Amino acid sequence: MTTPRKERTGVLLSRAAALIVVVTVVGLLPWLSGRDPALSVLRARSAEQEPTEEALRAVREQLGLESGPVTLLGDWLGAVVRGDLGRSWVSGGEVLPSVLSGLGVSLALMGAALFLALVLACALCARTLIRGARGTLDTSGGGGTGAPAAALAALPEFLIATLLMVALSVWLGWFPPYGWQEPRHLVLPALALGIPAGGLLGRLAEDALPAVFAERWVELWRSSGCTPGRIGRAALRRALPAVLPQLGLVAVGLTGGAVAVETVFAVPGIGRTALGAAESQDLPLLQGSVLALVLLGLLAGLIAQTARRWMLGPGLRDASLSLPARRPARAGRLRVAVPVACAVLLVVVIGWGLLLDPLYVDTAARLGAPGGAHPLGTDALGRDVLARVGHGAATTVGIAVLVCLGSYLLAMIVGFLPALASGASETANAVPPVIAGILVAAVLGPGSLGASIAVALVSWPALAAHAAALVQETRAAGHLTAQRAIGSPPRWILLHHLLPAVAGPVARHAVLRLPGIALALASLGFLGLGAQPPAPEWGLTLSESLPYVERAPWAVLTPAAMLLLLAMLAVSLSTLPAPAAGRGPIARVRARALRPERSTAR
Repeated sequence: MTTPRKERTGVLLSRAAALIVVVTVVGLLPWLSGRDPALSVLRARSAEQEPTEEALRAVREQLGLESGPVTLLGDWLGAVVRGDLGRSWVSGGEVLPSVLSGLGVSLALMGAALFLALVLACALCARTLIRGARGTLDTSGGGGTGAPAAALAALPEFLIATLLMVALSVWLGWFPPYGWQEPRHLVLPALALGIPAGGLLGRLAEDALPAVFAERWVELWRSSGCTPGRIGRAALRRALPAVLPQLGLVAVGLTGGAVAVETVFAVPGIGRTALGAAESQDLPLLQGSVLALVLLGLLAGLIAQTARRWMLGPGLRDASLSLPARRPARAGRLRVAVPVACAVLLVVVIGWGLLLDPLYVDTAARLGAPGGAHPLGTDALGRDVLARVGHGAATTVGIAVLVCLGSYLLAMIVGFLPALASGASETANAVPPVIAGILVAAVLGPGSLGASIAVALVSWPALAAHAAALVQETRAAGHLTAQRAIGSPPRWILLHHLLPAVAGPVARHAVLRLPGIALALASLGFLGLGAQPPAPEWGLTLSESLPYVERAPWAVLTPAAMLLLLAMLAVSLSTLPAPAAGRGPIARVRARALRPERSTAR
């Protein structure tokens, strides 16, 4: 049996492995991409200079490229230990001041975003907390549905940033749309990062609180005359350790989302610095920026784990905090109608758009308003927005289906190896999707293939962890022990018990993650790391229309609305109640296994 100390050691080692893998991949990027690093640096320094052999040789000698990637990586790692990140290949300046300057901006932005996230999380779970403290919460069905919090958590940061810019900067003029000169420039980027993070934390807290209020000590305290305020504070402290580990994931989300948000609002943070360095193949600056981003996420996760252990106290420090299982609530008509309505609206818009030509250019109707000829208007080139949205579904959603299928198959394979699933999941979770997109795009070049691989690399860990947990639970079941005792072959047990118990639940989990994968692909397309023009991909379409948001907001709002519908579909599916206990797939498998006719080996 694995001890908690060994588990913590394994987590630390896996996070260290993640850092080593990322730094190594970044160090080998120019050679992994198959492109001449000297040529990339020469073009970044001066696009007009002729790339003669003499000029390229001079660049190689200056940067030490002739010594090879391994030697160059070793020299860089040795310099990092001494606190030297080297010099930029493009500007020639020191990398460390640039990284520290960008990191300072990102830390200020992430600090404000985390503060707003905590405030929003408190507001989302306040109703459940107050009702539970007063004794009016129905803990038998699990309290609230968590739908508002889940809706906010499902929204991608770049989409919120775009909507905030359109509403609060373009239409109302309350805040500046770009720059980083005064405190007002902090508001919109912090909101874009803090809203989904607050939704995630609020949903987790709202899910944990009803189980806490169902515990016996709450009724004992209430009968002893304790005030609702004291009961509420104690219940919140009881539920927080179960939520705190997710702060590390929130920090990773803030780290990855900051790249898109900093790009939208032209914030000179570390994420935008990393993206620019990747585009110019400025290896030292990219290495320093990615190192800072990954360290930031790992440090936040470590702080969250330390805070959890402190809140549990010495007596429970080595124990896991488990809360009672909540009984599934019944699905009302509204909760079933929402996903149906979202799906129907998506199908209608996409089907209508597929009847039109997404590449036809009408120069006389550039940035045209919605009308009879163009129901949703036109973009900056005069292309029909409805047509591009319809055909973009094949790129955005179609590729997401393939990525989801690949992640499911990989999770099913890795899930039957629990030790590998734990370490590999930790390693993959340490890298935000945008950072993975930057690294893969630097190797394969920007495009749909690179974006698909990047999203797939960070999509399978949650499915693999789910599969590994189901495998361990099923293997430990009493009916399987009986099957082994009577001589059932391992292959028969695998095919008739393990796979049926694992494949169904993990498949449903994968389907719920499909809209999130599509949104991740759209975010990479928005940053220019995914599909390239003239492809009608949703994220790319939104990015191309963003510079013209003041003149033609409909060109931005249409793909944003489609992504919002997709997020709502994901939320409505995720908040549907799970099958009741005793009627799930594992229970059915166990019931079939215990029937008399199944009790003999075949």
